Amino acid sequence: MWWKFIVEVTNEYKILRGMISYSALWPIGCLIQQTFEGKRLKNYDWERCLRYSLYGTFVSAPMLYCWMRCANIMWPRTDFRSSLSKAFTEQAAYDPFAIVLFFYGMSILERRSQQQAGDEVRDKFWDTYKVGFFYWPMVQTVNFSLVKPKNQIVVAGFFSLIWTTFLAYVKTSKKQTTELAAAM
Repeated sequence: MWWKFIVEVTNEYKILRGMISYSALWPIGCLIQQTFEGKRLKNYDWERCLRYSLYGTFVSAPMLYCWMRCANIMWPRTDFRSSLSKAFTEQAAYDPFAIVLFFYGMSILERRSQQQAGDEVRDKFWDTYKVGFFYWPMVQTVNFSLVKPKNQIVVAGFFSLIWTTFLAYVKTSKKQTTELAAAM
């Protein structure tokens, strides 16, 4: 009974489909990254998972939903050429904003200062963007050309799990040049 209600509500308010997906996918990506750090159930950072859940649910999913709606309006066809155009436009227009907002927003959720948040963006943006430049155009070209628009945010969410795990890794890592400068 409740499943039918969820399906009806998410069909009516399509943005909720992505928000529900991302409320689980983002903290799962965080948990995967923490597992790679060597943490286990008894010592996971659950506050960090909560921050990822909040960010994924209320920031990332709505932004991605709006972007996909705009992209499907600008390029209504689902052929390969239109899908490629959407993917590379996303890489040029959406992704830089999303990466900056991620590092800045997550730093603020960690109760860091605006200066510290800005420093983290400066330290980690370009390396993250370069990885995303190769990852997302492939994913989104396939997504835009083969998946129905109503399910594109969910499919993007699956690949976002991999991306979120990567972002969580970058977020918790120290940049080598910073470490080298501190050592000298």
